Amino acid sequence: MSTDYDVIVIGGGPGGSTTASYLARAGMSVAVLESELFPREHVGESLVPATTPVLLEIGVMDEIDKAGFPRKYGAAWTSAESRNVPHNGFTGLHHGFKAAEITFVERDQPEVDRDYTYHVDRGKFDLILLKHAESCGATVFSGARVLDVDFDDPDAVRVSTRFGPRQVDFTAKLVVDASGRQTLLGRKLKLKTSDPVFNQYAIHTWFEGLDRGSVAVDPERQDFIFVHFLPIKDTWVWQIPITDTVTSIGVVTRKDRFAEANVDREGFFWEYVSSRPELEAALKKAKRLRPFKAEGDYSYVMKEICGDRFVLVGDAARFVDPIFSTGVSIALNSARIASKDIIAAHAAGGDFSKGSFAEFERKMRRAVKNWYEFISVYYRLNVLYTAFVQDPRYRIGVLKLLQGDVYDDAEPTTLNEMKAIVTAVENDPTHLWHPYLGTLRAPLTAPVG
Repeated sequence: MSTDYDVIVIGGGPGGSTTASYLARAGMSVAVLESELFPREHVGESLVPATTPVLLEIGVMDEIDKAGFPRKYGAAWTSAESRNVPHNGFTGLHHGFKAAEITFVERDQPEVDRDYTYHVDRGKFDLILLKHAESCGATVFSGARVLDVDFDDPDAVRVSTRFGPRQVDFTAKLVVDASGRQTLLGRKLKLKTSDPVFNQYAIHTWFEGLDRGSVAVDPERQDFIFVHFLPIKDTWVWQIPITDTVTSIGVVTRKDRFAEANVDREGFFWEYVSSRPELEAALKKAKRLRPFKAEGDYSYVMKEICGDRFVLVGDAARFVDPIFSTGVSIALNSARIASKDIIAAHAAGGDFSKGSFAEFERKMRRAVKNWYEFISVYYRLNVLYTAFVQDPRYRIGVLKLLQGDVYDDAEPTTLNEMKAIVTAVENDPTHLWHPYLGTLRAPLTAPVG
């Protein structure tokens, strides 16, 4: 039976548009169904170097370069910790436990041809990727809201779509769900489960004229992405340059804290930021450009990320707390890995059963496991992370993870050492670092998905 398309991609964000670009460049017929009209606002504005090989491979990097996004050469973390935290044998702690910094140039990364990545306005960035997919040969439908996906016909997947008052059905041999945190197929197929530990919540906005140097340890690195840990358990603030003068600021904490506070978003934001007076003072001098927005449903897992005639990519497959700017990287790399299996299955006669995506499933489970465990260690004992990232014995291993280089088969020995230390601290109430344990206690193995 013939179908309208070889593949229908649900969602035109980074995961969907990248998948469409790969497949269209391979000669497959692809439709992208996107419910919104781009450009549209979207949170998640900082890229890690693992996005670079994908942007180069699909041929869109020149367009990204021309967009004039601020270059991101590294990342920095600050803490309100003022006590004399014991070093416990770690060396190189030049800033103690109050700050840590990394630059991407410190480690060569396979397939990465530059020592920077970008901070991006996602409205502009996502539009560039979607237009590129179209230029590669994908058919893009905007304002197309997917109502249902029907797998009953063994020869064709039927996707029911609404365009304004009209309903239109399309057929394909395979559906790729890139619907983001809408998790369209995950909800329909009852694959989605909440993360057992992380139930984070974010309130964010943009500021004009923030003096970034006033909250930077090194003013020369004020345009890095900053993560400011607050003296509130399991709570942090992101600081991401969007342009030379515009900065994205977001507070992330446990969702139950917002409900308990019983205040509006603005009141909650300022109450939490006030716990770091130097940050509050700098923000008060700046001009807020956007209303405060909230992001919930932060972390979840899918029981399956692929099956007969469907694949889930990006946030539609898994969402992990974005403390290390993982979102776009996972979207692009899951699209890259899934597309390789899809193209191979198409070339081999069009067998899109679950077994055709075994390599995709294996690589993504491994990568997300590494991310999840790294994030879990950070929340559980962030003084340990600060020690590892400054100690010459472990710095490059930590940097590899921060670059998003988590998709190969190499065992992350640095991460394993971090997990072992966390376990030792948890099991010894007399340990000098025991008082610094966070309240989020994730299993040191990621949930399936």
